[in-house]
Amino acid sequence: MPVATMPPHRHAPGRSARPGGLRRAAHRLLTLVAAAAVGAGLLAAPAHAAPTVEEIEAQIDKQWEQLEPTIEQYNKVRAQLKVNQKKSTELEKKIEPLSLQTELAMTRVGDLASRYYISGPSQDLGALLVSAKPDTLTEQLTILDRLARQEHKQVEGILKIRAKYDAEKQKLDTLITTQTKQQNELAAKKKKIDGEIKRLEKLLPKSVVMPENCPTVKGVVSEAARTAIQTACKQVGDPYVWGATGPNSFDCSGLTQYAYKAAGISLTHFTGAQWNEGKAIPRSEARPGDLVFFFSDLHHVGLYLGNDQMVHAPRAGKPVQVTSINYMPVAGFRRPG
Repeated sequence: MPVATMPPHRHAPGRSARPGGLRRAAHRLLTLVAAAAVGAGLLAAPAHAAPTVEEIEAQIDKQWEQLEPTIEQYNKVRAQLKVNQKKSTELEKKIEPLSLQTELAMTRVGDLASRYYISGPSQDLGALLVSAKPDTLTEQLTILDRLARQEHKQVEGILKIRAKYDAEKQKLDTLITTQTKQQNELAAKKKKIDGEIKRLEKLLPKSVVMPENCPTVKGVVSEAARTAIQTACKQVGDPYVWGATGPNSFDCSGLTQYAYKAAGISLTHFTGAQWNEGKAIPRSEARPGDLVFFFSDLHHVGLYLGNDQMVHAPRAGKPVQVTSINYMPVAGFRRPG
């Protein structure tokens, strides 16, 4: 009796599918999913690495080079504008009484013209002929003519003076209008560049460094500063020895030199030289890793940790330690590199 066989595409109940078939099916499924993902734009090319602190600061420096001349030009125009506005105000004070004098003089001339020319002198002349002697009439007419000439001369002089001041004021007003427009344009440009710098500053990563023997450091810390901080903090407890640059004892500039040497930055073993080898930084912008100098002759230096703290080699008898920067007069900050 013939034995029934299963169709080739079926498996007998209870038997598992062959492992090779599962792998092929899974591979086909993954291929289809990947193709769909690519088609949908889900699998993108690897993202570019985020810019480093140094790269972002280089961008800010470049923007600052564009901004600083603009600020100085803005200050120049604003100073000129202030001077010219003051001159304009002074001229207005001088012109005001001249304007009043001119108006009064013109009123007197107008009265004379109205009396002797517009209404006609016939009545006055008739009255003078009847009631006055010829010599009196001649005298009156002479006086009247002289008075008119004097009024005319007075008004003419005042008008010349006023015209002079009006011309000067017009020049100033034109200049002020031009400068005000320029000032507004400069202010708009400055605002735009300031906005760009703020945008770049927001990109600066907020770092947390947990160095050995030092408090946790939070803030913007470059890779070089991070290495210098970690290196200097490892020396906490090492003795102070004048002229020593490590690895087991240090003086103040020897410690900062040793710390930054580990970061690949060379500093001279002398506080005055280290002051000139770094970039000047205002105290308000000091960051962890900056060098902080003390006294007017710069005879002491430490490595700033932020929050008014530093790690330094204080003096003979005191080992490398963390302390406040405020117990000595701060001379300034410098950023190595």
